[in-house]
Amino acid sequence: MDERRELYRSPGDDIWYLGRAPSDGMAIIIHQANGPFGSAISFIALRDFLRTGANGPEHQALLRLIATLVQTPPFADRGNAAR
Repeated sequence: MDERRELYRSPGDDIWYLGRAPSDGMAIIIHQANGPFGSAISFIALRDFLRTGANGPEHQALLRLIATLVQTPPFADRGNAAR
């Protein structure tokens, strides 16, 4: 996998990346464990990652990254336009 973007690095040095599956180009999460797990790498479908424990710091980092794809938060400074 050539392209990936680091999302979050835990205090224990586990790392989560956003990447693409080589087989179909779909977005996936790559988790590189550290410590007793011997730097094991796991690949997680994006829907599964968001479905499980979406309040973790690695999940929040992904949501912040997604938020950078839009310039203005929805309904910001639009007054009654959303009603």
